[in-house]
Amino acid sequence: MKDIAVILINYNSSKYTLECVDTVLKKTNPKLSIEIIVVDNNSEIEDYKNLKDSFPQKKNVALHRSVINTGFGGGNMYGAQFANAQYILFLNNDAMLINDALDICKGYMDSNPKVGVCTAQNYDENNNFIPSFDHNKGLRRLLLGRGFLEKSNPNRYPKRKQEYTAPLKVDWVNGAFLFFKTDVFSKISGFDTNIFLYWEEMDICHRLKQLGFESVLLPKAKILHFQGVSITVSKEINKEGYRSFLYSTRKNFGVVKYNLIRGYLTFVLLSKPKKWYLVPTVISSAILKNSLKQKQKIRYINEN
Repeated sequence: MKDIAVILINYNSSKYTLECVDTVLKKTNPKLSIEIIVVDNNSEIEDYKNLKDSFPQKKNVALHRSVINTGFGGGNMYGAQFANAQYILFLNNDAMLINDALDICKGYMDSNPKVGVCTAQNYDENNNFIPSFDHNKGLRRLLLGRGFLEKSNPNRYPKRKQEYTAPLKVDWVNGAFLFFKTDVFSKISGFDTNIFLYWEEMDICHRLKQLGFESVLLPKAKILHFQGVSITVSKEINKEGYRSFLYSTRKNFGVVKYNLIRGYLTFVLLSKPKKWYLVPTVISSAILKNSLKQKQKIRYINEN
């Protein structure tokens, strides 16, 4: 068994994937035993071939291709089946290690058995600080806003835009770097693959909390995050974000809160003509019926 399995998803962004793998290999303490598992989530043929042709020829680095785009959670679960390690890191392919984040996280998690997942502090490509955690998006946050919650109850809602030096317990951590104890990840059955894209972190951290595990920002570990290089901004992507949020809300917080939030969102969106296209998604009772997950097609390629 390895110390850490690192899982990355590639989707039409092989340049970043190759750079990300390189930073893991270069920045990680050689005393750690690691394996790197890259899942190509049915990228375009040209991108996949570029990834395959330039892929590191190392025994502890493996490439697997899915014949269908399974989304963020599905792609990570596809990769998890090949992992055999004490810890498992789900790392965005557009997130580059700045320091030996793996060793830092392992050392912290070894000493803190109540922590189920931790994340690194994010910085953008210009080395600017990026918030790396968030508060649950419930009625209080929707009605009052993050700023009010952080001022009125700073212990419960720590300031997102403040840089920290000590580990910080939070509601949920940034999905670009999710470092789990493998046995804890197994206890919660991993990612919910019904969610195709977005809000996976809020869902999985809530489920960890239900079992008594904490989610923690570990500022000493640092990554450079380019953010969203494989996701294009579009109306369909925006709709998917609402579907994922509403699905997670109903699943984890109950029908009453779900309906209250859905009613509030409908009212807000109706007051913004540019957002009217989102209203049918919010009021639909079949939350995932039109998910992008349902529109993916199996696509084989000849790798010979």
